[in-house]
Amino acid sequence: GARESARLVAYVPQEPLLPEAMTVVDYVMLGRNPYIPTFGRESRHDYDVVAGLVDELDLAVYARRPLATLSGGERQRVVIARALAQEAPVLLLDEPTSALDLGHQQHALELVDRLRRSRRLIVVSAMHDLTLAGLYSDRLLLLHHGVGVARGGAREVLRSETLAEFYGVAARVIHEPDGTVVVVPQRDASK
Repeated sequence: GARESARLVAYVPQEPLLPEAMTVVDYVMLGRNPYIPTFGRESRHDYDVVAGLVDELDLAVYARRPLATLSGGERQRVVIARALAQEAPVLLLDEPTSALDLGHQQHALELVDRLRRSRRLIVVSAMHDLTLAGLYSDRLLLLHHGVGVARGGAREVLRSETLAEFYGVAARVIHEPDGTVVVVPQRDASK
């Protein structure tokens, strides 16, 4: 059922529905719904989970603020906190950095990576920024029309030839000494 699924998989959508007047702490509490019985009330444990996440994700200063008053990066942390409140072992992220500037992208992905390690989560993320995907992923699956065309580590998957073959793009792929793989789009010189 839906409750059992929500106990196993938490989801962070690309464009989450954020009720403007709802407070941060109330929104994070929504993640506890799979554990609250129909017509039941939140338990002491539910409140403890939410309080712990609000502290861990540095949201305490915003706890009683309406969601409408938060910046993009703050909202992203709140949505991640709501997902983590489900205490599910699998976290699905749909373009978690698409609406964020470069600094907030890095902070969001560093946060997810830290939480993945500390909570031993399985994180599956759909991302279009190939450099960020390679930087923050252990394994990549490159999809083309819904079919996996390359899988493995960033060095195996993110290759100029592969990107040209399946996406028709010219890109230079740079392998840094520290293992980072950077994908740089190239301009069409013929135009």
